[in-house]
Amino acid sequence: MNAARFITLLNVAALVTMMLAMGLQVRFEAVASSLRPLHRIASGLIANYVLAPVLTVGLLYLFQARAMVSAGFLTLAVCPGAAFGPVAATIARGNVAWAVGMMMILAGSSAVLSPALVSLSMTWIAPGSNLQIDYPAVLRVLLLAQLLPLAAGLALRQWAPWLAEKAADLVYRLANVMMLVLIGAILATQYEMLAAIRIRGWTGMILLFAGSLGIGWFCGGPDLAVRRALSVTTTGRNAAVALLIVNRSFAGSEAVTAVVAYALVSILGTFVFASFLGRTADSPG
Repeated sequence: MNAARFITLLNVAALVTMMLAMGLQVRFEAVASSLRPLHRIASGLIANYVLAPVLTVGLLYLFQARAMVSAGFLTLAVCPGAAFGPVAATIARGNVAWAVGMMMILAGSSAVLSPALVSLSMTWIAPGSNLQIDYPAVLRVLLLAQLLPLAAGLALRQWAPWLAEKAADLVYRLANVMMLVLIGAILATQYEMLAAIRIRGWTGMILLFAGSLGIGWFCGGPDLAVRRALSVTTTGRNAAVALLIVNRSFAGSEAVTAVVAYALVSILGTFVFASFLGRTADSPG
């Protein structure tokens, strides 16, 4: 088995485990109650599926990124619903129940929307580049690797809560380990390309992170707890889904490097900012 095939299989396994862990940790009732009022969910969807991708496109044009780099960043931009969102919301003293509900909506919808949005935007972001995505194949894999285990976890939590509680922590830890191994394997194979990223590239990623933070904060509305939760939810993208798409369609290219690089920036940046928010919440006045 070559390295590319190993990474692809590991990525699918990590995504399945992560989605199963999400489903095991919440009940239908808790998710449903966190989704009201509906305008909050609409704001979260707009922030993640409209404003964050528009910001990404703007920065790609501003920095005149190469076609494959653009493909990687755009793929990650339309893949919201990172599993660490609720954890970051907890650290930030945000509305954790709302963050869980939002994460599950984003994670579930991205199985259908993300490949479609990437496919539709390829000719727009990189005209004349002949970039293509195998939408039916990616959709089929994501439905099996994302929606099916998520539904299985929710069903087990609903009908056998005692078993779900016992399994949730183990599955969540396993998902984290698999993601770390996956990122490590990609870093090992993409090291030279990552090392070649110039300061200009890292600057663009920092601007994208800061802009995403601002979008989440603005769209969070007057409720400070929801605002904190949406800000850290919007910055964190679903790297597992994005990697599955780019490894399927653009394996070994700069698209994979772009996804890995910004995933690292967004994960580290999200937890640093969440810690800052948590400390300010504890500060008097």
